[in-house]
Amino acid sequence: MELIYKTNNGFLFNGDSNNIFENDLFESLKENINLIFTSPPFPLNKKKAYGNLTGEEYIEWLTQFGHLFKQLLTKDGSFVIELGNAWEKGQPTMSTLPLEALLTLKKECKFYLCQEFIWFNPARLPSPAQWVNIERIRVKDAFTRLWWFSNTPRPKANNRNILSEYSPSMKRLLKRKNYNSGLRPSEHRIGEKTFLKDNKGAIPPNVITISNTSSKDPYLDYCKKHGYQYHPARMPVSLAEFFIEFLTEEEDIVFDPFAGSNITGLAAENLNRKWYGVEKEKNYAISSIGRFENAKIVKKM
Repeated sequence: MELIYKTNNGFLFNGDSNNIFENDLFESLKENINLIFTSPPFPLNKKKAYGNLTGEEYIEWLTQFGHLFKQLLTKDGSFVIELGNAWEKGQPTMSTLPLEALLTLKKECKFYLCQEFIWFNPARLPSPAQWVNIERIRVKDAFTRLWWFSNTPRPKANNRNILSEYSPSMKRLLKRKNYNSGLRPSEHRIGEKTFLKDNKGAIPPNVITISNTSSKDPYLDYCKKHGYQYHPARMPVSLAEFFIEFLTEEEDIVFDPFAGSNITGLAAENLNRKWYGVEKEKNYAISSIGRFENAKIVKKM
């Protein structure tokens, strides 16, 4: 495990997360990490530069990490993992492998599933191309799942930290100060006093809509300037920030064992959380320094 760079709040290592406990630092972090937020390689049929497995091999590979991560979390810590969809090779049918992997991870590692989230990316390009663009027999696949796991049914969480702006209609309702309360066809009873209370924002749903369209990215400029191959699978920083704000407080520790271009580290840095990242591919580990103005290089390629 090789330290590549550090910032005011974090450290990025190059190495295999399978071996984190060979490093004294990570041994000392057992039961001290408040949030593991990560997006591992998806179980795709087509091999990608950042590595991916398929079938039972993928399920076993992911589950072994679950056992490691379980040891790192605080008693009220959370583990959030993003997995995309997969398709059966050579035919227009979806694979259940991502769901099987998540369910096995939950069962074998004895995690609680606190909630499922969907990240909907309206700007995602149509895929799979053969079935969507050429034969026109499917629609584009535009979402990924994020499963929120924990060792306890009640991990640290506060949705007051992630309130969104009220809709214009809700703002008008609060200003008008009256509402048609009472029993609804769904048998929900809505009380006027409760509904008209101004909570300073709306509680967001578990479907998160963020377009991943950023082309003006200091990270991409850094890669181009220094001749690095940029990481092809990059989530928007606001997605990582959503979960970090929701599930941690300032000075808490965030860890990403599949750091990639280190979006998680950037989000944690922005929100004044301590962070640690591990990335297996050295090129990606080194080039991710382009996300940080205050980073200090420890090891060069």
